Amino acid sequence: MTHLRQITLEELRRRNFAATTIRSYIHGVEHFSRHFHRPPDQLGPEHIRKYQAMLFTNLKFSPNTVTLRLAALRFLYIRVLKQNWSIAQTPYPKKFFRLPEILSQEEGARLIDAAELPFHRILLMTLYPTGARRAEVTHLKVSDIDSQRMVLPIRGGKGRKDRDVILSPKLLEALRDYWRGLRRKSTTSLFPGNRWETANYPVTTKVLWTACQSAAKRAGLEHKHIHPHTLRTASIRHQRA
Repeated sequence: MTHLRQITLEELRRRNFAATTIRSYIHGVEHFSRHFHRPPDQLGPEHIRKYQAMLFTNLKFSPNTVTLRLAALRFLYIRVLKQNWSIAQTPYPKKFFRLPEILSQEEGARLIDAAELPFHRILLMTLYPTGARRAEVTHLKVSDIDSQRMVLPIRGGKGRKDRDVILSPKLLEALRDYWRGLRRKSTTSLFPGNRWETANYPVTTKVLWTACQSAAKRAGLEHKHIHPHTLRTASIRHQRA
């Protein structure tokens, strides 16, 4: 690990940035450095301008992704390198907003029933009715299941906020069946990263993404471009209806 990378990590953690943001920022800075084959402290505004143009023209990144990359570089130059940053020279691109795909309750049930693996099914069953985010689902612990109050507590969600989501009787029974069926049980994680060994680390968010994509294709819903946040949006809409 280079000294500059270590300092950047320390500054991000000192400001209590979310783990996903830290990974995105570090990845963005490293990609910027690799593109020019030089360390970031030897690069300046002209390199940033060329890099931004390359993200659009060569890599075809979306405006939202380019904005995230620029935010990472802005943090690096202002907070770590203590240099000036000109918004005029490095304007943020206009963001692209797309209306979310809305699933009906019937489509949500089809999606869950079409899960390729039993593990994918229980992940989707937890993700959809609770309206939790995929990172929140992956970090659930066995001790989080509150069958007395019939809630699942979400700890350290977006904005570092805690909240409770509803635990339906159907989901509670499904979670109990799933847990009884595990060959080796984790001591902490409800959805461990390796279900066939004693694993205390959670499954990755990529597994939830794959579960959604695979189930959508098997259910004939691939045209809706379903991903984990689609289920969260649908759940919130159904709860408000």
